[in-house]
Amino acid sequence: MDIKQCINYLLSVSQNKVFKYFSGLLEEHNLTPAQYGVLNCLWSEGELSPKQIGGMMHLEASTVSGILDKMQKAGFIERSIDPENRRNILVIPTPKAIAIQKDVEETTERLNKTVLQDLSDNDQIALKKLLGTIIQSDFN
Repeated sequence: MDIKQCINYLLSVSQNKVFKYFSGLLEEHNLTPAQYGVLNCLWSEGELSPKQIGGMMHLEASTVSGILDKMQKAGFIERSIDPENRRNILVIPTPKAIAIQKDVEETTERLNKTVLQDLSDNDQIALKKLLGTIIQSDFN
C-alpha cells in the first residue's frame, strides 16, 4: 500500500500540520494546544475533576496530570479538594484564564477558518462528522 493511502499517515500528518499552526497562534497567550483543550473544557463545563477532563479530551490520567501541573504553575488553573468528596480534586480556571477566553476563542476560530479555507461548507461539515465518527469508534 502507498503510505499516502494509509489512514494513520493521513491523520498523523494532518494533525501535525494543524498542531504546529495552532501552537504558533497560541504562543501569544502562553498556551499549548493541550492546555487550550483543558481550558475549553473548563470554560464550557465549569469545575471538573482531572478524570472528567481526561475523558472529555480522550487522554490518560498521567498526561492530564502533567498538563495540569504546567497550567497551575503558569497561573491558568487552580486545584482544590471537592468538599463533597475529599478524595476528589476539582480544577477551576483562574481569573487569568477567564480574562483570555474571548481572545483564545477568536484564535481558535482563526485556526478553523484557515485550516478549512480550501473546503466547501459541505466538505467542512462532512470532514468534522467523519472525524467525529472515528473518534467515537472502538478499535479494541
